[in-house]
Parts: sequence; structure tokens; C-alpha cells
Amino acid sequence: MDASNDDALGQGYGAVLWEPDAKTVRNARITRFMTWLAAERDLRFAGFDDLWQWSVTSPGDFWPTIWDYFEVLGDPGPGPALAGEVMPDVEWFPGATLNYARNALRTAMTDPGRTAIVFDSERARTGSLTYGELASETERVARGLRELGVSRGDRVAALLPNVPEAIIALLATASLGAIWSSCSPDFGARSVIDRFAQIEPKVLITCDGYAYNGKEYSRAEMTAEVRRELPGQAAVIQVNLLGDSELAPGATAWADLGAGGASGRAEPEFEEVPFDHPLWVVYSSGTTGLPKPIMHGHGGIVLEHLKALSLHQDLHPGDVFTWYTTTGWMMWNYLAGGLLAGVTIVLYDGSAGHPGPDRLWQLAAEHHISYLGVGAPYLTACMKAGLRPGTELDLSALRGIGSTGSPLPPEGFDWVYEQVKKDVLLGSFSGGTDICTGIVGPNPLLPVRRGIIAGRCLAAAVEAFDENGKAVVGQVGELVLTQPMPSMPVGFWNDPEGTRYRESYFDAYPGIWRHGDWIEFLPDGACVIFGRSDATLNRGGVRMGTSEFYRVVEGFGEIGDSLVVDTGRLGAEGRLVLFVVPAEGSELDDDLKARIRAALRAQLSPRHAPDEIHQVPGIPRTLSGKKLEVPVRKILHGTEPEQAADPNALADPSALRYFARFTGGAEPDQ
Repeated sequence: MDASNDDALGQGYGAVLWEPDAKTVRNARITRFMTWLAAERDLRFAGFDDLWQWSVTSPGDFWPTIWDYFEVLGDPGPGPALAGEVMPDVEWFPGATLNYARNALRTAMTDPGRTAIVFDSERARTGSLTYGELASETERVARGLRELGVSRGDRVAALLPNVPEAIIALLATASLGAIWSSCSPDFGARSVIDRFAQIEPKVLITCDGYAYNGKEYSRAEMTAEVRRELPGQAAVIQVNLLGDSELAPGATAWADLGAGGASGRAEPEFEEVPFDHPLWVVYSSGTTGLPKPIMHGHGGIVLEHLKALSLHQDLHPGDVFTWYTTTGWMMWNYLAGGLLAGVTIVLYDGSAGHPGPDRLWQLAAEHHISYLGVGAPYLTACMKAGLRPGTELDLSALRGIGSTGSPLPPEGFDWVYEQVKKDVLLGSFSGGTDICTGIVGPNPLLPVRRGIIAGRCLAAAVEAFDENGKAVVGQVGELVLTQPMPSMPVGFWNDPEGTRYRESYFDAYPGIWRHGDWIEFLPDGACVIFGRSDATLNRGGVRMGTSEFYRVVEGFGEIGDSLVVDTGRLGAEGRLVLFVVPAEGSELDDDLKARIRAALRAQLSPRHAPDEIHQVPGIPRTLSGKKLEVPVRKILHGTEPEQAADPNALADPSALRYFARFTGGAEPDQ
């Protein structure tokens, strides 16, 4: 990259930190894929750029090659692979049938002794499962769910941490053609209810509690509250993680599920379903209302995760792969996708900072991890803590590091190559819950450059749009997708006409997917993400919308109105700032601040307790009454109030001016 491109982004971007050698290029799975395309399809490409161009101009030809190259189990149908012309009115692989769980467990039939799962935690709960053992356990749980009346299309919801039981239950649910959904047990009851009540699960899988940061937390009361709010449950299954806890009233123990009699099968019976049959429901952050229940299909996830994990992260069968995540983040679903690629996945249940900030590096050394995925703030926290894991631990097995959740700053890139490993492929990824994958990210054929994402992923037609809806290079624009991808949602739950779905992604640019990020492309296709273009709160990799936050804060009688802003950007945790307008006759004092923080910790998560709480005279709103979080965030970063939003669009044109006094930050309230 030339100096002018460096200058366009700001000082310090662009230095080459890693380049693939000839052996890396030769052995890369994406190289092998191109060799296969030449031999089997007579398709020859000069390099990655040519391959990418073909993948986005001919997606209906590209995706069948992914199916065939990875030998996906199922019937691809009579073709064509893509029907329809304008998003979202397209259909992938009409007439195809397959099952996600069959493909995730295929290694059980060819190499049952290969390790499928390694699990570790803050407590003494550690171990592993082979693919054969995983298939057997999945068969037992699937049989148990079937005995409870679960069948195709029913929902199974889980309130579990990142433990083997969650993966087993996902696979068992999918094998039946039922629909999976999960939340992390550190969510508050309101957050869980807002999600699960929308889909009315037939079975709820819960735990007695969880351990985090050296403490144990019972979930008995919270689970009871959730159960009261969920209609139509046929059964509740309890997983004990803290010891021999008593079963909740009416609950069945996990170990007793399907224990009435073994079937003698080594694997479940798999229900073959259409390509777009819902596999799971994941949830948006809920910025403008209840979290959107996003459905992804069996086929789209199988193809996309095989492509992303194998070709972009360069994972090979037998590699050891992990991503630090909870079950409430789509990266957990992505981590489960490692089973599709025949790798060993490592599940870690606990805090990344307990007993020390190097816990995940210790995990990588202990389990000989090939690819370690984390949130970008973890890498910057390790940097600030002065860690030197490369000299203190054996990371010889580590070939790749993934970073996502927020942009990784240039200094974070430096730290990885100076203090972790010089010959590692650092892959800064960006994608989202909506498509359950990355759309710009790493590439084993391309260099790693300071502060920069290598480029677009295969079949991801990503562009930066200016305010006129035109693709731009060398300036920040809205991240959009101009061509469909099979892992785009098959719809939202309880949105039969697709109205909410269209409004969420296609209102700004008809026929074009608006993703909600700011992005800048360089002339060579590399890019930089500049954070969300919406008001999502992203704390420690846990995304949550402001509407959930407001339901808690404005539940206080002393609060008349409120607005919350997360100032984090470029891989660094920022301030979480709450502005409140007290109700008439009330004042914001230390006691009220403490009670607000306590309620947010309990009902949402400890990560969402504000760093600062300030009393303001009014909350800026649009003419239609929407709160203006994004303009206030811009002001906190230094934008003049008059430039942060069009005054003509405000109910009170002067309302934003007050917030200029908070530019640069006040001292955090204690």
C-alpha cells in the first residue's frame, strides 16, 4: 500500500506485519480449492482477486462448487442454485434437502476416535468428547426430546453457558428438524424473556448456575421467573454445573433425558429438511424494540461456515479451534461450525481474565490450539497489561488468531506480532449476527497489514456506499452487500410477510443489504471498519440494544426519560454513558445512581452498568419521537452539535447543544 493510502486512513496504518511464504500458499485450503476448480470444473483463476470476482458475479455457479468440494451430505436438488433476481426475493437451492447435524457429525462415521470437543472452565469441570462419543450423546438427547414430543419445527431454547451440553442439545435439536435458540445464563430475566417468549419454546434447557470471575451464581430464581413467562412448555431440562443442586419443580435431569432405553444407534436419526428450513433463531441487539428473532437455514449455514472456516481461516481437519464466546453471541454458533470442518473445538466456560488476564493464552498452550478467536478488546487489554504470552507460554501449535466484535486498532496488531508470535496469521474479522459469519476478514494468501482487514470474503459482494448510494473507495461509507448470500436470514420469527425483515435491511437501498457498519475500502480491496453506524451497545463483545437498557432505567419511578451511549471504537472499550431526566419532583443522587447500576447488572448483565450517569435537562429526539443516540455519540467524540444531526429533523433543535460539555469525558462516577 502506498503512502497516500496510509494518509487517507490516518497515521500508522498499513505496515506489513506478516506475509505468507511459498509453503503457506501451497498448503492453504483456498489454494487447494482453486486447484480443484481447475481440475474438476475447468475454472482457472490468476489469484484470489479473480476468484472473488467470479464468486460475486456468478454466485449461482460458485456455491454449488462449495457443496461439491466439501462433499456436503444431502441432495442439492435439480438446480439452479439461485432463483430470483432482486434481494430479498431470492431462493437458494430450491428442491435441495440436507441436515446440519448430519454434516456436523459426519466425522463420527469416518474417524470416530478423533476428538470433537475439549471443554474447560474456571472450575474443575474439564474433559473431552470424541466424534463417536458426541454422536452417541446427541442420539440419546435427540431420543429424549422426541419422547417429550419435540418434532420438526418445534423450538428448543437453552439457557446454558459454553459447555458440551449446549453443543449436544443444538445437534440433537437440529437432527429432529426442530429449531434451536440459546441465551447466556448471565443475561437478566427480562433479556431472556424478551427473546424466548417470541418463539414459544416447547422445551427449555436450563442450568442450576454458572461460575464467572471466581464466583458462583445461582440461576434458580431467574430461571423460575423465565419459566413463568414462557407459555406452552412441554418440559424443562436441568443441567447441573455447580454440583448436586436440587431439581427445579417439574424439571428433568439432563442425565435422565432419553435414558429409558438405548436405541443401539451410533448416531441420531436425521430428519432431512429443505435448504431454507430454520436451523436456529439468534437475536439482534434490540436497538429499536424487542430483539429481532433472526432465523438462519440449515443449508446456508452449512455452506457458509464450511467456506469461512476452511478457506479464510485455513482450518484443516484435526486442527484445534476455539473462539472465546458465550451462547448468547453468534460466535458460539460459528464455533459450533468447526464440527462441519472436522476440527476439534474448545469450549471455555468462564472469564477471560480469571485468575489472570492471560487465561486464554494459557488455554491455547494447554490444549495446543491451532486457531484462537477472541474479541478485539481482549487483545488490547492484554497489550495494556503488558503481557508477553509468546515468551512465557508454549504457543508452538498456534497458526492463527481471530479478532472480532469491534475493530482492532493498529497497536493491537503490533502487540500480537511483537509479544505473541511473529509467524501467526492475525485475522481481523467483521460480519454479524444477521448473517452469522464474517464478510470481510483474513486470507492466508494475503499479507497482514497494521490496522487493516485483508479484504472481502468469497461470495461477499461488500461495498462502501456514500450518502447518495454510490460505491466509494478511499472514504468511509455504509457497508452494504449488493449480492445475496445463502446465510442471510430465511426470515424473522413471526414475520410471515417479511415486513420486519425488509425494513431491517432493505429500506435504505432497495435490493441492497444495508449492514449497519462504517467501512472504508482501499484501492486494492483491503478495508477498515470504523464501528457501528447504529446505536448498538457493545460491551466486552456482548452486543445489546438500547431499548432493553431503557426498559430497565425507565422502570424507575424517579426517571422521566433517558439516553445511553457507548463511546467505544477501534477495538477499545469506551465509556458507557447514561443521561437521565429525572421525573418531576425527583433528583439524581448517589443512591439513585447505585440502584440504577444494580438493576442493570441484575437484569441485563454486569457489563452494562454505566461508567457515568449524568442528569440532563432533556433528551434529544427526532420529530417522530426517536431518541438520538448516534448524534450524541458523535458529539462525545468531538463533533459539533450542529454537524451531528440536522436541526430541522429535531423536535427541539437546541436539545443537542447541552451534550457538548461532555466531550472528552467527565470523571467516571464511582
